[in-house]
Amino acid sequence: MALEFDTSFDPAYGRAVTVAPDVLRVTAKNPSPFTFHGTNSYLVGRDTLAVIDPGPEDDAHLETLLTAIGGRPVSHIFVSHTHRDHSPLAARLKERTGAPTLAEGPAAPCSRGSVSR
Repeated sequence: MALEFDTSFDPAYGRAVTVAPDVLRVTAKNPSPFTFHGTNSYLVGRDTLAVIDPGPEDDAHLETLLTAIGGRPVSHIFVSHTHRDHSPLAARLKERTGAPTLAEGPAAPCSRGSVSR
């Protein structure tokens, strides 16, 4: 059986997209073989938000996140891993929101045949 890869994803750069109740997706414009159309950041909550994977160091992505946050309090910034497409924007987002950053720590180097977690 052949696998089909759905490439119809619309990244909607520059705006937040509702993906579930109280969950917004913001896609950074950093397409690559590793990120597909770009890195996805998520805002979770209604009145108070948590940000998951703030994304790469990119001014446009930061401004899109801040627009989507819309002045609401941010309780936490979660970083799932420290790859350069997921974590660098955390410091600037923390400066702007005052939210603490929670992360699992530096990514372990990959050795041949292993998977980075």
